[in-house]
Amino acid sequence: MKRREFLRVAGLTTVGAAVGCRPRDITSRSASADSTRPNVVFILTDDQRWDMMSCAGHPFLKTPNLDRIAAEGAMFENMFVTTSLCSPSRASFLSGLYAHTHGVVNNFTDYPSEMTSFPMRLQQEGYEMAYIGKWHMGEKDDSARPGFDYWVSHQGQGKYFDNTFNINGKREVKKGYYTTRVTDMAIDWIKRDRKKPFVMILGHKAAHTPFTPEPKYDKIFDDVDVKYPDSAFALKGKPEWVSQRIDTWHGIYGPIYGFREKFPDTTPESVKEFARFVRSYTVTIKSIDDSVARVYDALKETGQLDNTVLIFAGDNGMFLGEHGMTDKRTMHEESIRVPMLVRYPSAIKGGTKVPQMVLNIDLAPSVLELCAAAPLKNIHGRSWAGLLTGRSDKWRKSWYYEYNYEKQFPYTPNVR
Repeated sequence: MKRREFLRVAGLTTVGAAVGCRPRDITSRSASADSTRPNVVFILTDDQRWDMMSCAGHPFLKTPNLDRIAAEGAMFENMFVTTSLCSPSRASFLSGLYAHTHGVVNNFTDYPSEMTSFPMRLQQEGYEMAYIGKWHMGEKDDSARPGFDYWVSHQGQGKYFDNTFNINGKREVKKGYYTTRVTDMAIDWIKRDRKKPFVMILGHKAAHTPFTPEPKYDKIFDDVDVKYPDSAFALKGKPEWVSQRIDTWHGIYGPIYGFREKFPDTTPESVKEFARFVRSYTVTIKSIDDSVARVYDALKETGQLDNTVLIFAGDNGMFLGEHGMTDKRTMHEESIRVPMLVRYPSAIKGGTKVPQMVLNIDLAPSVLELCAAAPLKNIHGRSWAGLLTGRSDKWRKSWYYEYNYEKQFPYTPNVR
């Protein structure tokens, strides 16, 4: 059955969810590589808020290449993560599960090797699989993970310059800016000769702290006026821990700015340091936009662009002073709402806007459905494939959020 016929017969139906059940590792139906099945390129950024794109209305950041994906595909207007922390969110993208079920509840736990992910399922069904960039599950381990034929990653957070990568078992220092180097490797892999459909996940370090712009963009926002958000010091009536957080690593008077002296919010020193913080964060996304252009062009050059489900998303948001906070973790919109753009002309009309509340746990079932692959069983996520054609029957009106207290970062309590 060809892909388009499958989607028509299936009616782009959603995958059911059984809350709280741990999935069993099952063997999918056999399927030979089918040249009519789409490729998948999933680009994942780190700590990028939903509004850090010009197509989302950012006042001074211009992202023409992200805007092009939105114009030629779909923009998910209300995309959220179910845990606003790197490793738990990434595990949810792969598994379709909430953190309390997949078990990656902090930034030090690796993805369980026995738990089937959507890359494992697609590898079982004949896809050629690649992971390139920041994995960030299992802090000290850069070894290849199940589900991938080609592996390029590193330990922990990685560095913005001159990073050491494990390239299929061989460690190599790639000189230069992280975003550029991982994009180079991604393009080289895309351009390989192959007979199978492929999936490539490209994991960026940007826009994670310490915000480090690419030199060519370092000064471009220096003249932009940046002020504290209205909610920065409006903490009256908030829970005590919110006020206590302001002087910590995750507060606007904390050391994440690169200074420890507490300035009153009206002093020029404070405003200047805050503006530097926001500009440095924002400018890293200019290089991300360049990377998206290069991946797009490589797919076009190889004739694979229109047969590729091209997905762009962020793993969690980022506070830029709102509620007196930096970082993420808490269930405020700035922390939990992320960008997601999808281009795939066979199933998506250009300029589509998806207003429904879509979650990171929905990615795995959606990709598998678009690839006509066997679904993962007993997961929490639902396929958004039907939303792309206007089918929104019984879509969720509420969802669950969880964050687990970390002893290494004792600035945020458990959130449920």
